[in-house]
Amino acid sequence: MAISVFDLFKIGIGPSSSHTVGPMRAAATFAQALREQGLLEQVSRVEVRLYGSLSATGVGHATDRACLLGLMGEWPDQIDPQSIEPLIAQLQQSQVLMLDGTQAIAFDCASDLLLLDESLPYHPNAMTLEASSASGSLLQQTYYSVGGGFIVEAAQVGTAGNSAEQVQLPYDFDSAAQLLALCKQHKLRVSQVMMANELAWREEAQVRSGLLKLWAAMRECVDNGLRNEGILPGGLKVKRRAAKLHRSLQELGKPNVIGSTLSAMEWVNLFALAVNEENAAGGRMVTAPTNGAAGIIPAVLHYYMKFNPEACDNDVVDFLLSAAAVGILCKKNASISGAEVGCQGEVGSACAMAAAGLAEVLGATPMQVENAAEIALEHNLGLTCDPVGGLVQVPCIERNAIAAVKAINAVQMSLRGDGEHFISLDRVIRTMRDTGADMHANYKETSRGGLAVAFVEC
Repeated sequence: MAISVFDLFKIGIGPSSSHTVGPMRAAATFAQALREQGLLEQVSRVEVRLYGSLSATGVGHATDRACLLGLMGEWPDQIDPQSIEPLIAQLQQSQVLMLDGTQAIAFDCASDLLLLDESLPYHPNAMTLEASSASGSLLQQTYYSVGGGFIVEAAQVGTAGNSAEQVQLPYDFDSAAQLLALCKQHKLRVSQVMMANELAWREEAQVRSGLLKLWAAMRECVDNGLRNEGILPGGLKVKRRAAKLHRSLQELGKPNVIGSTLSAMEWVNLFALAVNEENAAGGRMVTAPTNGAAGIIPAVLHYYMKFNPEACDNDVVDFLLSAAAVGILCKKNASISGAEVGCQGEVGSACAMAAAGLAEVLGATPMQVENAAEIALEHNLGLTCDPVGGLVQVPCIERNAIAAVKAINAVQMSLRGDGEHFISLDRVIRTMRDTGADMHANYKETSRGGLAVAFVEC
């Protein structure tokens, strides 16, 4: 399966890639299919059935709203976040849904959008949409939201998938060992291998402009997070902290009196908090590789670009390409879905990706890049996904800040060595997969265990 850097990094909205971006894409795809098959004008009713984790934490992750918006023909990378509340309010008041933006149908959220206490076998994030006319069913489709905004139709399960996956890459790799062997054989850096592969889809100028567009969206998200204040939605009454922290750091006339290291950590924390507070508020995001872990890569890259006077756009390109190489390995050989393997698959993968990207732009060898990613992922193994109230707020926001600093520390350790180390990245990724398989469902984005339960008991 060929995976592009633009599959891992997508512009979307919060609060979740698997529970918001994926379901919105699935619902929009369904509405599009109705139009393309000439069925749209015959539809009088649509029923949405959410299963597994999409049902358990769907309301907190805005899965219900995402499905409605997708059915209206809205896409996560195109919708204006400011338009969401008016669209949902209008639907709730009128109980009329504009299917694909054109076909008015009656829609009662209480009876037409079902949260079911059951799971489908392929993946915990499953949803079925069925459109009917007065004479019966017109179209039914089941989708799986498998993490990072990726969706898989039921018909694709067990097949090669879509045509994009059939692209022949010049330097295809399925393991870190293969990646390192390619780098050594062809005397290439990790980012150079990735760029060569991206050229199988598009011209180099398009790759660069696309990556810089993603970086612009990441910067905008940070800026919005530094500006916006108040209480995050959802009922937990979690206060935004980034704007206040930013003011305090700007007021410092010199680095932290205890030392520049702590001052640096505060800036990295700030950038991660800003992104994930925006995510929790449903703002414009870049999945990196998911929304729940979206603050880690921007925080590390933002810090490097802001405080390195020699940093340039080429660094952004190399950073994101190298980060994507590790993300591809995690997705191919384990998972980036919290509902499938716990938060180790989201925050752990993002931490490893950020470490690989930073190591690359700091001049690390391919072996040191692999070592940095291995250190970062190894020390996130077993991390559970237990969001309080089903919201991507506690512990998710702080968890991104901690992981961003951890990624930088992993790079520092790898650069002090020669790339030789005891446990390979491939083994750590396999361990993440196996740990996720052993992990109880209560700790995989269901809010039925861990901190989610501890909060309720308190």
